[in-house]
Amino acid sequence: MAGEELRSLADRAVAEIGAAVDEAALEAARVRYLGRKDGALTEATKRIGSLPAAEKPAYGAAVNEAKRRIEAAVEERSGALRTATVARELAGEHVDATLPPRRVRLGRLHPVTQTMRDVSRIFATLGFETVEGPEIEWDYYAFEALNIPAGHPAREKWQTLWISNPLGDDPARPMLGRPHTSPMQVRVMEQRKPPIRVVIPGRCYRYEATDAIRESIFFQYEGLAIDEKLTMSDLKGTLYAFARQVFGSDRKIRFRVDYFPFTEPSAEIAFDCFACEGKDPHCRVCGGDGWIEAAGCGMVHPDVLRRVGYDPKRYQGFAFGGGLERLAMLRTGAPDIRLFYQNDLRFLEQF
Repeated sequence: MAGEELRSLADRAVAEIGAAVDEAALEAARVRYLGRKDGALTEATKRIGSLPAAEKPAYGAAVNEAKRRIEAAVEERSGALRTATVARELAGEHVDATLPPRRVRLGRLHPVTQTMRDVSRIFATLGFETVEGPEIEWDYYAFEALNIPAGHPAREKWQTLWISNPLGDDPARPMLGRPHTSPMQVRVMEQRKPPIRVVIPGRCYRYEATDAIRESIFFQYEGLAIDEKLTMSDLKGTLYAFARQVFGSDRKIRFRVDYFPFTEPSAEIAFDCFACEGKDPHCRVCGGDGWIEAAGCGMVHPDVLRRVGYDPKRYQGFAFGGGLERLAMLRTGAPDIRLFYQNDLRFLEQF
């Protein structure tokens, strides 16, 4: 097949391809000329090896030119067929341009997530860094290192969800869904030297019945400050500064003594009930007390400091922790903590 014959072959192929009425006819024409096994151009290519050396360059160039023309014709016809198909489909549709557009619904942050970010932002203005920790924790960090040894009656305050140890169920190293964010106090102190100022938000787990202010899976925020010459007044000033930024100056605050094994002395901070303002003895939010506990706090116990290698005569620290959902309730006026997790958009879209 000489160069003239190859040009004639390409002319026939281009004409046949241009006349293809659908994708099936186009594919049949492509295979007829460019198919790897029996394509006409493929057969012509196989002849190159049997030609005299002087004829091979010209013949090979003719083959390549014919292949280029046929491939270009296939691509052009394929695009034309696709355009025609789309045009037919659009012609069969009716679009009423007078209809108003559908409203695009934008996602937004969950109220608890908003509260978590605001807590981190506010404490950042007070010099606290936000850190995170594991939700599945060792008993050592959750209790032992926090001055709550095995058998200590204070463990009954945390309705613990124990987990089988994936490392072989070693009874000496029990694991649990962390019942509070306080384990990160010890982890941070093990890894850093004073001064330390961190706030730790995160999810916690407890085996307990739910009610208007309690959930079995919930979020807490934990704060820790370690430095020289820190006192209870520093703790109180920090929490009051935080409360004023969250609630303004109108919310009443109660600061009174409490007990926690890993702080000494210990205290709690509470806010006046937004639901009944202390006037309903049967209020399901405050239980008729008129106050909602927002956070426990206190000076870090000397034994906790010694456990991580700190000298309690040189360094002092304070810690605090509370429920993020409680804060979200106080900010939004939600009467029941369970509303945050029922995924009812009628409730969530208010915030």
